[in-house]
Amino acid sequence: MIKTIDLVKKYNDLTAVNKLNLWVKEGEFYGLLGPNGAGKTTTLKMLSMLLNPSDGQVYVKGEVISRKSKDIKSVIGVVPQHFSLQREMNVKETLVLHGYLHKMKRKVINRRMKELLTFADMTEQMNKPIEQLSGGNKRKLMIIRSMMHKPEVLFLDEPTVGLDASIRRSIWDLLKKLKTEGLTIILTTHYIEEANILCDRIGMMSKGQLIKENTPKKFLEEIQNYVIEAFDGESTDYHYFDSKEEASEFSKKIDGEIYIRKTNLEDVYVKYTNERMDK
Repeated sequence: MIKTIDLVKKYNDLTAVNKLNLWVKEGEFYGLLGPNGAGKTTTLKMLSMLLNPSDGQVYVKGEVISRKSKDIKSVIGVVPQHFSLQREMNVKETLVLHGYLHKMKRKVINRRMKELLTFADMTEQMNKPIEQLSGGNKRKLMIIRSMMHKPEVLFLDEPTVGLDASIRRSIWDLLKKLKTEGLTIILTTHYIEEANILCDRIGMMSKGQLIKENTPKKFLEEIQNYVIEAFDGESTDYHYFDSKEEASEFSKKIDGEIYIRKTNLEDVYVKYTNERMDK
């Protein structure tokens, strides 16, 4: 469905994305995971034709795309990281405008709008001004707006950034429902739990490069089961073990503050990049 060949984006002397080779299958929920500055958003902008690459090619449905590819634009939906809603409009007006921009007929727009508002549990918000919506409902609106024209591919750039934990989980539920619709979805995130819960496959990015790809389950099989975080007053060291008993025994030798937990995708990321997600 989506393929890149040696994709590059440079800003003067800075290489934001460096020879990225990516392949996302039809119907797959694929996550690009990495800290801020890893090149995730730049990659997504090139895949969604918001940004021209400096070199390399992007294929969608077997066709090489560029910002002039009008036919391909009709099959993709994009949810940017930052809010992009007109404050003076209400929910209904926002969805209707998107439908008109995609040359949908009014009857089709009304039917699709009702479907999506029900889908997102936002029917009661239909006539509410954007400026009165909660952060979570604004994000939901951006997601269903991108779905008005029934795209085959959906690009999501950090869709839950800045939201509190409970609202984030409600967005995850919405995205899980979208996943059942057969869409091909590409998500960028630096939230470990988000990638683990939503994605069929994850590509770990660092410094503009794709470091490693795998399923969340197989990634976790590549590292030991438990970790001790040991803080000595200045820095934290990480020690990995196969069992909780081994970790507990080792912890007796450590002075200072310690925390024993199960390993997660961030530990895998550190294994391959030697950098943490929260830097």
